[in-house]
Amino acid sequence: MNIVRFALIWTASLLSSVGSSLTTFVLGVWVYQSTGSPTGFALVVLSGMLPGILIGPFAGVIVDRFDRRHVMIVTDCLAALSTAALAALIWTQALAVWHVALAGAVSGACGAFHLTAYQAMTPLLIPERHLGRANGLMHLSAGIQIAAPVLGATLLATVGMTGVVVLDLATFGVAMSALLLIRLPAAVLRPGAATERPAVLQDLGSGLRHLRARAGLPALVAALTGFNFTFAVAGVLVQPLILSFADPGVLGVLMFAGGAGMLAGGLVMGAWGGPRRKITGMTAFMALGGVFLVLHTLSPSPLLVGLAAAGFLFTLPVVNGCAHAVLQSRIDPAVLGRAMGTVHTLGSAAVPVGYLLAAPVAEHLLNPALVPGGALADSVGLLVGVGEGRGIAFVLLLDGLLLLAMAAVLATLPALRRLEHRPVPVPVA
Repeated sequence: MNIVRFALIWTASLLSSVGSSLTTFVLGVWVYQSTGSPTGFALVVLSGMLPGILIGPFAGVIVDRFDRRHVMIVTDCLAALSTAALAALIWTQALAVWHVALAGAVSGACGAFHLTAYQAMTPLLIPERHLGRANGLMHLSAGIQIAAPVLGATLLATVGMTGVVVLDLATFGVAMSALLLIRLPAAVLRPGAATERPAVLQDLGSGLRHLRARAGLPALVAALTGFNFTFAVAGVLVQPLILSFADPGVLGVLMFAGGAGMLAGGLVMGAWGGPRRKITGMTAFMALGGVFLVLHTLSPSPLLVGLAAAGFLFTLPVVNGCAHAVLQSRIDPAVLGRAMGTVHTLGSAAVPVGYLLAAPVAEHLLNPALVPGGALADSVGLLVGVGEGRGIAFVLLLDGLLLLAMAAVLATLPALRRLEHRPVPVPVA
């Protein structure tokens, strides 16, 4: 019965994430068209990302202290109100870039609460043997977000920005109805209700202390953080790489191919559940992802890059699904919110770092060195080629090699391998 409840909540959340991804796409188009500035666009993206990263430990404290359904409902309503405010501003033609940035910050912070509550409830609804499937399915929304430009561009041309935002609000209504109507056991909503709580500021560090108390979990969180870094570097550079040898139409097709790869990975993980040895599966697919990143750099070929992008993004749900299944099954239920909130903050913090490092290095350091006659033309140029965008290709090559090295190191860590076996429960901090 709990599996049915999870399936209903997952379906409603997936529908809502589709609406949100469409709104994010059309607002991003509007911001870029209004400012003509890639930097301005990037700052708006970061404004929606950073609050969710910073608030993770606090979200975990709230999720473990209060009814998790109520936390999701309240924060989802706040996010919906910010979206409704944008709809009104669009309708009155009063929308400004700072409105989009502010709404993004509110939605990002609220999303951290929703995700933390969702991840804390999942292992209490799903048997451990199915956690890999559940986490794989949860990554379908990420694949849809990558493929959103295809549907978003069509909707933008037919119903306009206002119509897309109203559609987002409608999908929110469906998700909210599911949360209100589905009956969930008290042990899922407040597993540690009878536990005495320390002060909030002291409780903020409980998730980190709990993770550090279990051998192997810090290494697993570090692995997720490193993987997120390599994913961020690839994510910020793959579009400029494609545009260095193809037109925007080809870019759209290849972005759709990448999103299809992630969707396929989520579906396969949902049906398969991942290998029985989750840590082994995680490191193997990290290594496979590194191979696909390297393949991006061999030739400025749309076919090669499209296949490599789909292959790389296919590994994402498998890596994250395996890692989160282990985390959720090795953390005490009463501290799941705080621990997963900390994991979210530590893992996601690598994303803006990847964004801010990769693009300047490729643009200002390596691209000039890999033009004909450049400093690296006769050395690195023999591997990745010489000309426009080959500095970006070199960064992606280094990114792929970094991921391969990480997988090799993780495969040798005894503490990480011991997580394959069910541990003795760790007391709640």
